[in-house]
Amino acid sequence: MSQTEDILSTLRMVKQENLDVRTVTMGINLCGCVDRDPGKTCELIAMTIRSAASKLKETCTHVSARYGIPIANRRLAVTPIARICDGLDTDGLVRVAKTLDESAEAVQVDLIGGYSALVHAGMTAGAIRLIESLPAVLSTTQRVCASVNAASTKAGINMTAVALLGRKIVEISHATAERNGFGCAKLCIFANAPDNNPFMAGGFHGEGSPDTVIHIGVSGPGVVKRALDRLLDAAPDCKLNDIAEEIKSTAFRVTRVGELIGREVAERLGVPFGIVDLSLAPAPKIGDSVGEILHLIGLDKLGAPGSTAAVAMLNDAVKKGGLFASSSVGGLSGAFLPITEDEALARAATEGTLSLEKLEAMTSVCSLGLDMVPIPGDTDADTIAALMADELAIGVFNNKTTATRLIPVPGKKGGDTVSFGGLFGEGPVMAINSVGQSSRFVRHAGRIPAPLLSLRN
Repeated sequence: MSQTEDILSTLRMVKQENLDVRTVTMGINLCGCVDRDPGKTCELIAMTIRSAASKLKETCTHVSARYGIPIANRRLAVTPIARICDGLDTDGLVRVAKTLDESAEAVQVDLIGGYSALVHAGMTAGAIRLIESLPAVLSTTQRVCASVNAASTKAGINMTAVALLGRKIVEISHATAERNGFGCAKLCIFANAPDNNPFMAGGFHGEGSPDTVIHIGVSGPGVVKRALDRLLDAAPDCKLNDIAEEIKSTAFRVTRVGELIGREVAERLGVPFGIVDLSLAPAPKIGDSVGEILHLIGLDKLGAPGSTAAVAMLNDAVKKGGLFASSSVGGLSGAFLPITEDEALARAATEGTLSLEKLEAMTSVCSLGLDMVPIPGDTDADTIAALMADELAIGVFNNKTTATRLIPVPGKKGGDTVSFGGLFGEGPVMAINSVGQSSRFVRHAGRIPAPLLSLRN
């Protein structure tokens, strides 16, 4: 492709195909804020965040205007709070969370991630306190996002943590009942969490990163769909490998755009550039949907036989295109299947062609997991824990990242509709089979050992 054609292609992606930089995320190291006095810790956190991110909005605005490419969100990701606040009690942790919230508001970012704990190999007393504080934190803050890495391929699955998290998710749902349990949408439970991830709710500042760093999250379902529209109009009988190649080529161009924006923002701020995450993360509007891509390539009903294979092809092609385009690809990079954030997926779930079980199967080959899935509000904690354990097992035993954002919706049952508004969208409450039948398994707690494949190295 010539330079002129490349420029025209990029302009078309922006003007006609919903291409945007979904997020510029600044990672900030808070390890220098450790103090036994919660007041001093909060003071240092506020000072560090405001100093590092004071020019983030201004810089993003200038870069967006220069290239004519929208930057949809500005976010922060900080050092996992369980690490720097290990000595604080629950009240102190809530105070820290409110400081994070206030600091994010002060520098005009949308969300701040990093109220996090890494407990895949075991829980410290501080990590337990952080998990215990989640209902209070997620019900009293607006911008704070939380995550817990409860499993890894090398350590196995920490079922004690998973059982505790099941109980906390129920409590968060009750604490935010007036918002349909929305607090649970700000909590991501991981297996094999990536060190740096610009997408929320799972973002945190990774080990081995510099004090401050800029990450970019680019999302282009609309761009991929329009590219496939053109291919299939010209060659309706093309083979699946031709479709995969077109997805890969489109992902290449989208990744190059994202890295250009990220490096410019980083340079203007005088901080290192980290990673570009190309993830087909949909938005709840027509034309910006992963589900529509799956329809286009031949699935009349999402969830029908062939759905898992189609998602696998899509995810693989996106990853390959990103890796060819940049040496800085990281995060999750691939296809997301968030039920409420994708109009086509929500419609399939409403119609009953996409069940929770089939969605779980599809997550085995995509880049996240059971994402933004509303479930009945009376689902018990052990069933929620068991659902999480199933998804984490897919990640652990396939050596990939998986995660859950399960949202028990108070007062709702399977088949009801719930709306969270904005980017979080709306969709059906998904029914769960055999509720209450996993308690004896979950209550054994302990640890599911690491798989044999983790011992090969």
